[in-house]
Amino acid sequence: MSVSDWQAFISQTDARMGELRGGIPGVAKGFHEVARAAIKAGALDSKTKELMALAIGIAARCDGCLAYHSKAAAKYGATREEVMETIGVAVYMGGGPSMIYGAEALAAFDAFFEG
Repeated sequence: MSVSDWQAFISQTDARMGELRGGIPGVAKGFHEVARAAIKAGALDSKTKELMALAIGIAARCDGCLAYHSKAAAKYGATREEVMETIGVAVYMGGGPSMIYGAEALAAFDAFFEG
């Protein structure tokens, strides 16, 4: 899938996820806690962790992952150059499909980056 409007994609996905969370509140709460704990700054800062999540999202070919982790990487101060290097690692690990999703990830980051 190719997303042309990442802002609208997140809005649509947020609405769908809200409905899902309402149907499985315990699972949703548990997932939220895992996500919060995983991204919390520790030995690695939150920006680095979001870039890692973005690379995994590229390799896993997950549009939602590209949207949310691009937005979060921008929020934590990632630069376009850092995202480019992140995409490079994802391509190394995921081959040709990661190259395609890397281009999508860059488009998603550009939609949220204010630099």
